[in-house]
Amino acid sequence: MIELQDLVKHFGEVRAVDGISLTVPPGEFFAVLGPNAAGKTTTIKMVVGLIKPTSGSARVAGFDVQTQPLEARARLAYVPDFPFLYDKLTPWEFLRFTGQLFRMADSAIARAADELVPRFNLEPWLNKPIEGLSHGTRQRVAIASALLHEPEAFVIDEPMVGLDPHHARVVKDVLKERSRRGMSVFLSTHQISVAEEMADRIGIIHKGRLVAVGTAEDLRRQAGTGGALEQAFLAITEDVATSPVVED
Repeated sequence: MIELQDLVKHFGEVRAVDGISLTVPPGEFFAVLGPNAAGKTTTIKMVVGLIKPTSGSARVAGFDVQTQPLEARARLAYVPDFPFLYDKLTPWEFLRFTGQLFRMADSAIARAADELVPRFNLEPWLNKPIEGLSHGTRQRVAIASALLHEPEAFVIDEPMVGLDPHHARVVKDVLKERSRRGMSVFLSTHQISVAEEMADRIGIIHKGRLVAVGTAEDLRRQAGTGGALEQAFLAITEDVATSPVVED
């Protein structure tokens, strides 16, 4: 579970995130959309503990990210849009290193890798230096390593960047399967089609505020539009009410 309560972040005079409250329960696939500089990535960085909120709180699996960071991070996985990998390691070495960070036994790492490596089509690259891999292959290594310890909450920013259609389908399928098994997924994307296809609920962040939350049909109703979800997104982000959205 991911819980955000009145989350606020200031950068000097700029209010990048403005009072976001949200709960993503176990097993929900939640996607967040928003224009550039809307506050999506800043929100994500507060969720995973990379930056400290000005006020408010973020909790993962019941643990406060700021006051109980080790407990929260042990149950969390995070993949940024351009993940950092150790270039001199091979994918297998990176997987093993990641598993050890989460105090997994070697046997547990091997079992998890036996499932994830073929699923993400990493066998041909498993023992080659990461520095020679394409961006798409590096992205698959990052996602597979993040799933290794069976996280309760998975936060991912622009997961389809650099992926060909086949491997984008693999990533979608794996994340959806894990969410059905109880993992909370918080996905940020600019691809409205990905959000509509994958998410149980969608949130729209605009000017630092969570201005809409619901299913694709809920968002269409709120915007007063039919047809493509893009039309609802454009309508909502062009004309935002002054009061924040309260979840049901």
